[in-house]
Amino acid sequence: MVDQQLKTLTAIKSNPRRETVPKRAVFQYDFCALPRYIEMLYPSLRIAVVYGGNKDKDGSVIFKTVNPRSWKSYETVARDIQNALQEIGFQQVYLMPDDMTLPQRLKDERIHLVWLNTGGVQGYNPMSHSPTMLEMLGIPYVGHDPLYSTLLDNKHAFKRQLQALGIKTAPFMTWHPSQGPLTPGTSPHFLAAFGDYAGPFIVKPVSGRASLLVEVVNTLEELPSVAQKIYDATSITVLVETYLPGREFCVAVCGGVTHLNGAFSKTPRPFTLSPVERLFEADETIVTSMDHKAITTERSRLLDPSERDLKQELRDLAEKIYWDLNLQSLIRIDVRADSEGVLHILEANPKPDLKKPTADVTSLVMIGWQEYGGNYNDLILGLLADRLDYLFVYNRGVAQPIINLLKPCSIMLTNVKSPCSAN
Repeated sequence: MVDQQLKTLTAIKSNPRRETVPKRAVFQYDFCALPRYIEMLYPSLRIAVVYGGNKDKDGSVIFKTVNPRSWKSYETVARDIQNALQEIGFQQVYLMPDDMTLPQRLKDERIHLVWLNTGGVQGYNPMSHSPTMLEMLGIPYVGHDPLYSTLLDNKHAFKRQLQALGIKTAPFMTWHPSQGPLTPGTSPHFLAAFGDYAGPFIVKPVSGRASLLVEVVNTLEELPSVAQKIYDATSITVLVETYLPGREFCVAVCGGVTHLNGAFSKTPRPFTLSPVERLFEADETIVTSMDHKAITTERSRLLDPSERDLKQELRDLAEKIYWDLNLQSLIRIDVRADSEGVLHILEANPKPDLKKPTADVTSLVMIGWQEYGGNYNDLILGLLADRLDYLFVYNRGVAQPIINLLKPCSIMLTNVKSPCSAN
């Protein structure tokens, strides 16, 4: 047996021209080749744009339960995203509701990538349900992972994270009926948060959207009944915070890959869109829900060039949050100043409105984006490219089905240099 093995080894050494098994091609990613990769994916990448499923529709859930977070389908915006992806060149883009039929539909349509535009169907922490399921299924997606979907959507958890990072946010406390009656001005919990501050206060659910169920309370005596009313409407913990009387702003921030003027660029830091100021009418003290008053250019504005320092401060805040939390998808930060002009973070929106602008209605994200000269399709393509770039660099395991679509040409493209900017 040993003699036979030695003979075999000798024969191999004496035949240097023997046939060998070719090495498996290795995907060597180069950002400057990303435009070519995306073009190659146009006919083959199968994308699902997912919107909020309706629990009242037959077959969407097993048992209907509560919606602690105010429900909305976001289907109209999902169609805007779908249309933009198709106009860009992607040929297989599917619209799907976020409900219990989704896993089977993703399998049937052989989906490679999901774009999450859903706030969930029902139940607690609904923003995290879809990304959690996709993590289990092994399908990559445009959106936040389950942990940060929940953190960003739960205002009290996000505010505690801000405090840990040393970022100013309005003093606050939370209340739930299981903790006993809310006793403003006397409970240690209340005094630790507010001291001798006696109002006004903002009271709202810890998870919500579009400024719904947000109340201004002027006196300590009113707090218990308002907090109870909000709990009765939502069945979730109530947030109480000090009212900030100054100007209100928002600024969106995303990953460093963007598409403008027909070209991709990449920076090592997050990309902040231009800050926007929310404009109040004479009788308004908080932002009116977009469900009642649409976002228009009359209700918001870009900051003046003379406010350069303020713009930079807002950008720095947004960038710090995105960077320190290691986020991977677009968010919008809402900021308000106190009576002395000091900026405080109110909350973060993990799924900011991506409505395509019309002559009458727009979105806060698009107002901040258009100052760079970009259109809606530029924004959508940049967000998709940023996600693909992240997957190709840091998470190839989950991106392998997408990489497989490129493999026949991966070696050819390794040394191709397309016009790009990667700092």
